[in-house]
This record gives sequence, structure tokens and C-alpha cells, in this order.
Amino acid sequence: MMLPGLVFAQNDKPGKGNRVVMVVGRPMTADDSLMVRQLFFSALREKTVENFTLATEEFNQILSMDPQNDATLFELANLAKLKNNYTDARDLLEKAVTVKPDNEWYWVGLADCYEKNNEIDKLENVFNELIRIDPDKVDYYYDKANVYFLQKRYDDALAVYKQIEDISGITDDLVAKRQAIYLKQGRVDQAAADMEAMIKANPTQVRYYLFLAEVYNSNNLQDKALATLQSAEKIDPNNGQVHLALADIYRDKKDNDRSFNELNAAFAIPDLDIDQKLKIILNYVPKFPDPNAKASALELSRLLTIAHPDDSRAFALYGDMLLQNGKYKEAKENYKKSVQMNGQVYEVREQLIRMELADNDVDGALKDGQDALSLFPNQAWLNYLVGVCYQQKKDFKKAVEYVKNASELETQDKELLSQAYSSLGDCYHSLNDLTKSDQSYDKALSYNPDNAYTLNNYAYYLSVRGIQLEKAADMSRHSNELQPDMASFEDTYAWILFKQKKYTEAKTWMEKALAHNKDNSPVQYEHYGDIMFQLGNTDAALQNWKKAKDNGGGSPILDRKINEKKYVE
Repeated sequence: MMLPGLVFAQNDKPGKGNRVVMVVGRPMTADDSLMVRQLFFSALREKTVENFTLATEEFNQILSMDPQNDATLFELANLAKLKNNYTDARDLLEKAVTVKPDNEWYWVGLADCYEKNNEIDKLENVFNELIRIDPDKVDYYYDKANVYFLQKRYDDALAVYKQIEDISGITDDLVAKRQAIYLKQGRVDQAAADMEAMIKANPTQVRYYLFLAEVYNSNNLQDKALATLQSAEKIDPNNGQVHLALADIYRDKKDNDRSFNELNAAFAIPDLDIDQKLKIILNYVPKFPDPNAKASALELSRLLTIAHPDDSRAFALYGDMLLQNGKYKEAKENYKKSVQMNGQVYEVREQLIRMELADNDVDGALKDGQDALSLFPNQAWLNYLVGVCYQQKKDFKKAVEYVKNASELETQDKELLSQAYSSLGDCYHSLNDLTKSDQSYDKALSYNPDNAYTLNNYAYYLSVRGIQLEKAADMSRHSNELQPDMASFEDTYAWILFKQKKYTEAKTWMEKALAHNKDNSPVQYEHYGDIMFQLGNTDAALQNWKKAKDNGGGSPILDRKINEKKYVE
């Protein structure tokens, strides 16, 4: 099929009635004309298979024979555009429109070049020509008016819009374009009058009230905007856009209660687009942790689930807001609902598993984690969380498998790598592979030397084995600096000091641990008894060993300490 504008001269025989084209200083012969035709279609074939270099060469060969071949000029311009060379494309198209001034496609291509080259001043003539070629095509009038708008020739643009009105009548787009110009000119009264005329002609069309209210509001005429919106509300009380606009007006007037009431009304309307509602709620997030912002986002997200009960995004966002407000159980339930509606959103699945682990629902987290892995097997965090589930179920071999997967899938996320290797350290210790345990802890700390829990666990296990006590003491001291008043961390440091025979310091730190111990840990009472014995206070030692026994301690070693009234290794 021949493209528009691809017209070839028929030069079968030179002579009367035939157009004569000069080829490098001589008339084009019939053989030349045939060669041009063959080259043109050959070049088109090369262009079709994206052999652009050869296509360009063949098109240029045509121009060397027939410099006025407008179709070739057009094709070369398009090839130049593919290379983002809009300067060459412009030059070629300027020649093409000179040869064929009535070809619409050439002018459209030239307009594109002028726009890309920011030669706005040349566009007016192009659109004049396009309007001449197709005077009923409204788009060209709009383009011409836009050129005037960019040149700040506002009255000229308005004149073109009047031409458009004569062709196609009043449309919302035309009114909006005119409004923009009136407002640029500071003619608020004219902009309002235009819109009031639209309202008078269409008194039940709420969108015109919204347009008028926006004109007033953007020009600080809030009372007029409010009155306009109140009129719109009477016409259509269930119009969500009206309620949103009212919410904006009341917010600007510092009437926060009314503003929020209007938002509530808007959010309760199912016909109001959920995407718009989601954006409004997310706009509250930067204001967190302000309790008012959190409470407002929570209530709006609750209304979202009522108005859009079949949209998984509503429940996912409600879960997020519940989480932000510390309502963990309710957050977990809403994440579950979201996943049941749409299990393809990875982030929601991961959040659900995290909430289940936080709620100590290990079986639920493991089931949901395995389900998620069937869809997202290469998600590092997901593998890690499933590994944590197995770790908590004391299936350490399985835990190692999944946590290692996580560390191999992710090489950049230092937080994940630190936690993964820390978990591997715990698992290998439980499997009695102490060499791998130490290596894993060291690697975890290489990614995050301030991982307090890794520092504490590694230090404690070294102290239990009675090795590298200086390293253990340094790590434990640092963990207490990072997380002060943690009874378990203070107990670890006290125990390391005990192992170093620094009994007085150990006593101080164990007393801190006991002061912060809310669970009456039998281990801490036993350790305190051990310290007191080494300090020569056997009565205090025996008293604390018995407390350890009373609070659940039941090891044979503890029984020997009580029975023999002395410290036993």
C-alpha cells in the first residue's frame, strides 16, 4: 500500500506532456525513473527489516538522481528522527513541503521537528497550512491556539478558540482552555462569567459547579467557592468530588472538623475512584507520628474497606494504618483478607508473615510463607522469614537451608545479610557446628557491627565456651551501649565478667539485670548466686540459687549448688 504523499512522476518517454526532472545537470530518462522506483522500494524493504544504514544510503542515492523526490525526503526525515536528529529531519521536511505543499503528513512531521527543536515561532505557519489543507480538523486549531498560549499571545489564542466554537460548539475542553487564558490574564470575573453561563445552560451538571468553585478557590475567593459547592451538593449530595472539594475549602479555612467530615462523606461513596482515595490517605503518612494524622488515616482507611469491599488494596492499606496505630492483631487480619482477594502482591504477603511471626503464630507464618514462596521463590526476605519460622520450630537444618538461600539471593541489602548470617550463627550453634557458627556471626557483624542481638548472642556463646573472653567482653559492652537497660544483655556482660574473675564488676551488672528483669529469669538468679559465692557471701548465693529453683530452674547443677552450698562448674 502506498503511503499518503508517495507520488511518483511517470516518465516513460521524454517528450511533450511529460515532466522533465533534472538529474545532476541533465534531464531524467526513463531508465533513471525506473531506477528511482526500484531504489525506493528497495530502501523501504531495508527500512522495514530495520536495516536503517542501507535504507539511508539507498534513499540518498535517489536524491542524487532526483533532488526533488518529496517521498524520499519524507522517508529520510523519519530515519533521522529515529536517531533523534531533529535538525536534519527539519531540513529535509522543509524541502518536502516546498515540493508538495498540500501534503498533510509532511506538515505534521515538520511541526514535530519544530516542537522538538523548540522552534515555537515557526509553528504558527505550520498550523496555518494544516488548517488550509483540512479546515474542519479541530485538532489543528487547538494546536495553533496552544502555540499562541506558549508565546503569551492570549488574545490571539482566544480568537482561535472562537473559531473552534463556531466549528464544533462549546465543549468542556474548550471551556477549560479559555478559562486557563482568562486566569493568566487575571480576568477572574470573565472566567467566572463563562462558567456561570455554562451552569445556566446546564443547571444539573455538577462538573461546571466544580470548575467554577476551582476558579474562585484558586483566586482566594473561598466564600464564593464554598457557596458554589454547597449549591452543587444540593443537586447531587452523593457526589464524591463535591465532598472532596468542600474538604479542601474547609481545610483552607482552618475548619479541620468540617474538613474531615467532608472527607468521611467522600470516602463512604463507592463511586468515587479508589485510587484518588488511596492517594489522600497516603498524604497523611509524611505527617506521622502525629497522633491526629495517624487517627485520621486509620478512620479513612476503615471507610475505604466499607466502600470498596472487593478491592484488596483497601484492606492492605487498612492493615498498614492499623499497624501504624499499634493495632497488630487487626492489622494481621486485614493483611489476610487482602491476600485472600489478591495473592499476587508480594509486599502484602511479606507483611502478613512478619505480623504472624510478631504474634508468635509460627505455624501460620510458615504456611503463608511456603504459599508465598510458590509464587515468589527468589525473594530473599521471604526465604529468610521462612527460615526464621523453622528456626523457631527448632528444625535447624531446614532453617539453615532457607536462610542460606536468602543470603545467596541478596548481595546488596546489608540489613538482610546481617540478620541472615546472625540466624545462621544461632542455627549452627544449635547444631553444634561451632566453627560455622563463629564464622556466621563474624560475617553478620561485618555487614552491621551494631547488630545488638548478634553481639549479645555471639558474646554469650563464647563465654559459655570460655574462649576469646576479651572479644566477648567488647561485643557485650557494645550491645549494652546500643540497647541499654536490656536485662538479657546485662546478664551476658555480667557473666563474661564473672568468667574473667572480675566479680565486683560482675555483681554491679547482674544487679542491673535483676532490676530490669520483668520475668524473674531463673538463669539470672542463678548467675547472681554464682557471683555472690565468689565474693564470699554464701548466704546470698544460696538465697539466689533457691530463687532460681523457685522460678523454674531445674538443672542438676543448680540442685548440687543448693545441696552442697557451693559453686559448681
